[in-house]
Amino acid sequence: MTVRRLRPHATTIFSEVSQLATRFDAINLGQGFPDTDGPESMIEAATRAMREGHNQYPPGTGTPELRRAAADHETAHTGLVHDPDTEVLVTVGATEAIAAAMVGLVEYDDEVVVIEPYYDSYAATVAMAGATRRAARMVRSGGELRLDVDSLRDAFSPRTRAVLVNSPHNPTGAVLPREDLEQIAALCHEFDAIAISDEVYAHLTYDGVEHVSIATLPGMAERTLRISSAGKLLNCTGWKIGWLTGPADLVAGARTARQYMSFTVASPLQLGVAHALRHEQRWIATLRQDMQVRRDQLMDTLSGVGFDLVVAQGTYFLTADPRPLGVTDAAAWCLELPERIGVAAVPFAPFTDVFSDDWSHLVRFAFCKRPEVLDEAGRRLRALQG
Repeated sequence: MTVRRLRPHATTIFSEVSQLATRFDAINLGQGFPDTDGPESMIEAATRAMREGHNQYPPGTGTPELRRAAADHETAHTGLVHDPDTEVLVTVGATEAIAAAMVGLVEYDDEVVVIEPYYDSYAATVAMAGATRRAARMVRSGGELRLDVDSLRDAFSPRTRAVLVNSPHNPTGAVLPREDLEQIAALCHEFDAIAISDEVYAHLTYDGVEHVSIATLPGMAERTLRISSAGKLLNCTGWKIGWLTGPADLVAGARTARQYMSFTVASPLQLGVAHALRHEQRWIATLRQDMQVRRDQLMDTLSGVGFDLVVAQGTYFLTADPRPLGVTDAAAWCLELPERIGVAAVPFAPFTDVFSDDWSHLVRFAFCKRPEVLDEAGRRLRALQG
């Protein structure tokens, strides 16, 4: 029998919606995975590594090639400098990095601050650590979403060990500005808390909006674990290659936990990702441009159908309000949608807890699909106008 603290997390909304999408042959705009491959040279490098015998256990911390490439990539884009031997840890995707950080650095009676709505694994990993979850919230301010600073301060206490920061933000598509991050940083200093910063969408921001890592703010490099992933950076979500960086003592805590989770990560795939970080920066820049075009394509469709939208500044996701279409229960509506029109989306309700009333009417659509797929999704979505 599942332990009590994990029973609320027995299933995920992504599994439920994806099963419905498969059952009814629906276009899956619920789960955030692209339908095109990453750079060809990355795939060739991984294939070559397999053929050259890189098929056994690599070091538990990750191959030296990927740790060095990840450290250099971070320095180039943020100015942060890390020792690849002690301050970089390769993980089975960002999800394991988050879990390892939580289990390895948070005590049973600690509190962890999350920002609602949150990626669903956050609540589950806090529960795995046996810690208590405290919530701040995002709020709509005009045409964008911002951090509610009052709720953030209310969420911190002398028991706060960590805050989970996610920007660019899944599920809303918001990018936290420097001012909001400075508020988080100030509270980390005041309460001697660490930041676990999920930045897997760092390179996917739009309209000239630039991502700022909380680790770059004054005094935060020494108290931040920064989490990245090849899945969103290089269109290889199925490879499950992630990494975290930060000061050696924090990385050591995460490393201690994750060595008993999966121990290591696929050798040839690590080498493929290392190659891409070294040689495919132009491909990464082009992906950002392509995703902005696809965002605009789906925005045009959804607004034309009648949804009220918040413009996504980053990620793969659009925040949509279907109430103008007469929808009163977004969660139930999302479960009906694949059969009704052959399109899948996910509700915001599973990403909230304390502030669920603020988000229960909203739906998330993913635009990380080929233009022709988005065209067909648009054709199906227009049936809602009737």
